[in-house]
Amino acid sequence: MFDTKVLKINDKSLQIAKDYVLSGEVVGFPTETVYGLAGFAFLDDAVKKIFIAKGRPQDNPLIVHLHRDYDVDKIVKVEHDYVYKLREAFVPGPITMVYKSRGVVSPVATCGLDTVGIRIPMHDGAQEFLKSVDVPIAAPSANASKHTSPVTAEHVYEDLKGKIPLILDGGKCQGGIESTVLDVTTETPIILRSGLVTAEMIKKVVGRCEYSKNLPTDKVRAPGMKYRHYSPKCQTALFGRDELDKAIEFYNQSLKSGLTPYYMCDGEIAKKLNGNVLNLGNTASEIASNLYDALHKGEKIADVLIAFEVKTGSDVDVGIMNRLSKACERR
Repeated sequence: MFDTKVLKINDKSLQIAKDYVLSGEVVGFPTETVYGLAGFAFLDDAVKKIFIAKGRPQDNPLIVHLHRDYDVDKIVKVEHDYVYKLREAFVPGPITMVYKSRGVVSPVATCGLDTVGIRIPMHDGAQEFLKSVDVPIAAPSANASKHTSPVTAEHVYEDLKGKIPLILDGGKCQGGIESTVLDVTTETPIILRSGLVTAEMIKKVVGRCEYSKNLPTDKVRAPGMKYRHYSPKCQTALFGRDELDKAIEFYNQSLKSGLTPYYMCDGEIAKKLNGNVLNLGNTASEIASNLYDALHKGEKIADVLIAFEVKTGSDVDVGIMNRLSKACERR
């Protein structure tokens, strides 16, 4: 058991974090999407501690995080020229690219695959941390497996108190949902997990992009592909936008049962509801930014969270609905 410290990012806390990481411990750190749980990606024992702290399934690979000046090609092989265009357009940023691995990253992190996902976050605090340690960092989201992803240091502390020695506090994450994961080992880039960098954005740069079919028989090539994720610690219900009457009926039934229900929806639907509402905002970027924070708030104040399909017309909706459909039970 650790006496988990939460420290604002400064020279002193970065040195403490570096000492922990280089000695094989794991620490929490912020990115522009969600908080990550960082371990030295070359050390098997350090990576194992990530899986243990989270209670993460052993066949769910980890993303490796690098600072912007690190030579990515020392640990991966680039097989297609379009990769360089994507790097120029979106890196640093909320995108993870899955490459053929050179085999230097721990097989515990890659789950024995011959590929590895690489991300270079744009968050200033993440860059300070990654430059300070100056080694590749394996890092999934810094939460208990299957629970809602953390977007504040407090969320990390609530899940991992006593399990890790340190959390670097870089404020609330603004992006809100995890990075887009893009397979770049194929002639056409393939989205394995949707996020803030969308298929349409990728097509504008390289002319083509597809979504993975994510069949049940497929190996897990990236986080978020197989397991139930993002779930709050309360009852949930997910309704379509055309199921307003059903959702209201479910809300009223919950009240009659002595439960405290809350709606969780965008601003357009919020105008049509009476009762407790967690308003996610109006645009896709607002909704993505607020989603996990609302799920964390909801589990503290509600017995039942009643969510609605998000349909803003943005390609980011795909990533939002990927998270909502895994966090909430379809009714």
